[in-house]
Amino acid sequence: MDEYLKHLQFTESRRGFLKKTSMGFGAIALASLMGKSGSFAEELAAPRGAAGMGGLLNGTHFPPKAKRVIYLFQSGGPSQIETFDYKPELAKWHGQEIPPSVQGTQRNSGMVSDQSTFPLVKSIYDFKQYGQSGAWVSELFPHTAKVVDDLCIIKSLKTEAINHEPAVMFVQTGSQLSGRPSIGSWVSYGLGSDNKNMPSFVVLISQSQGDQPLNSNAWGNGFLPSHHQGVQFRSGKDPVLYLNNPHGIHDQDRKKALSFIEELNHEQFEIWNDPEIHSKISQYEMAYRMQNSVPDAVNLSEEPEHIYKLYGDDARIPGTYAANCLQARRLAERDVKFIQLYHMGWDQHGNLPRGIKTQAQATDQATAGLIMDLKQRGLLDDTLVIWGGEFGRTSFSQGRLTKDNYGRDHHPGCFTMWMAGAGVKPGIVYGETDEFSYNVAENGVHVHDFQATLLHLMGVDHERLTFKHQGRRYRLTDVHGHVVKDILT
Repeated sequence: MDEYLKHLQFTESRRGFLKKTSMGFGAIALASLMGKSGSFAEELAAPRGAAGMGGLLNGTHFPPKAKRVIYLFQSGGPSQIETFDYKPELAKWHGQEIPPSVQGTQRNSGMVSDQSTFPLVKSIYDFKQYGQSGAWVSELFPHTAKVVDDLCIIKSLKTEAINHEPAVMFVQTGSQLSGRPSIGSWVSYGLGSDNKNMPSFVVLISQSQGDQPLNSNAWGNGFLPSHHQGVQFRSGKDPVLYLNNPHGIHDQDRKKALSFIEELNHEQFEIWNDPEIHSKISQYEMAYRMQNSVPDAVNLSEEPEHIYKLYGDDARIPGTYAANCLQARRLAERDVKFIQLYHMGWDQHGNLPRGIKTQAQATDQATAGLIMDLKQRGLLDDTLVIWGGEFGRTSFSQGRLTKDNYGRDHHPGCFTMWMAGAGVKPGIVYGETDEFSYNVAENGVHVHDFQATLLHLMGVDHERLTFKHQGRRYRLTDVHGHVVKDILT
């Protein structure tokens, strides 16, 4: 009983001290937000791994090659046969049935279950070799062809999911089921942020692109603390919802409210020891800091004319893929750790020639412009850029094959992705598929291998970045994954 009374007296004395010193930890946190505190106050004001702080690792497992990632996710499954995986043999087989010995190596989606014939179909678009690397690139991507010597094109990706949402979840979170943390959330959790005034993980989505839904769990925090989820930036007057003060509320009022909320949250934490309370504190702090930092970061109007010409005319239109690519470069300049772009509309089950041409026209110049812009600013040296979708497409036609029209179904057996920038060998093509682009023939790269390699480039051992949840330790790559060392510098 005596020990309990001593503990109670100590606790009450501590609370009294904090209340007398300008409302305790809330004031210390607020002072940090206002730039009037030192490192000790900042350490007390936010939990380990909070936004604007170091992550769980307090560094990296080994020297990183990449300080940040820009992931250009092409949602819907771009056809590798119309983009980067040139297959001249398909011209010889065009219109003929895919051999049963080949088709039987992969499962098909339910969308072709009632199809009685499966004719192989060549790409309607021409390919040429470009750069010193001699990489084959479709005529649909003339701008990307100009930067091919900066790219590491991986033609041997493979996944385990055959439908959109499970496949997107798998490549983004390591699991086909919703609820696991996304790659960006794992990076935020492990490495924190290099800019305390900006989120460590930002998401940009192209507007009005296709009817394929996109689940926000793809950039969710899963079971990690909630301040590690991706913050979606929108086009228009309010890039982040609920960030600005409501009408009639001034900064001083906001400061007082934040101070009081801080005190209440810390009192609650002392009672319940719920780590999610620290996440809420971190989110309030970040929102306050972002009021000043975000407007400048998203202000594209100050970009010079030659930059708009580099990214294309669409860069002037808020919410387009081109504008988001330009926005990504501005965020990279401000040391945002993980920048995720989502561009939907690559799901061409029918009318593929027209559909993929539209997608290429909307994305090709801006993608290449981003690479060139990062390179001319010296940012490509420590920025990893990734381009790719969730799976590939079949080499046989879905639906009726005509002279100038065809479609392609989902295909998890092989697809193409490219990486560029920090730590990746430029101007190489890695992996190979069979003559039909139906199976991986050489140097297969599983989705978990891709994830392990991404973390490795950021200085993180994918086997050692874990989080204990429901009695077991989880990681992005589950119990799989190997670093693809052959593509690393």
